[in-house]
Amino acid sequence: EVQLVESGGGLVQAGESLRLSCAASGFSIGGYTIGWFRQAPGKEREGISCISKIDGTAFYTHSAKGRFTISADYGENTVYLQMTSLEPEDTSVYYCAAFRQRIAGVITVHTCADVTLFNYWGQGTLVTVSS
Repeated sequence: EVQLVESGGGLVQAGESLRLSCAASGFSIGGYTIGWFRQAPGKEREGISCISKIDGTAFYTHSAKGRFTISADYGENTVYLQMTSLEPEDTSVYYCAAFRQRIAGVITVHTCADVTLFNYWGQGTLVTVSS
């Protein structure tokens, strides 16, 4: 069974950092593109970043604002999102998601923003940033 489990969310103050984890089971993340998304109350889910081992690439949308870094430990089958200089506007439920990447060289920043491409999703982890 394919499963993604996020962890690492919590309550922090503005300016602080958090590292989110996305542990995958039931498949090897090396053959998939893994993305991080977030959804604030009353807003649409938006892409933040995605990573592809096949392409050897990582992309960031404007939502990352140069403050977030995605990484992967393929041995641990886990993807991380390091978030720094957090702002109250970053308060959201953060999700990781995955889709099987069958062709090399096709992942772009637009991939990271397209929720419809990702067919496996975790349950989300809440990040709350106080001012």
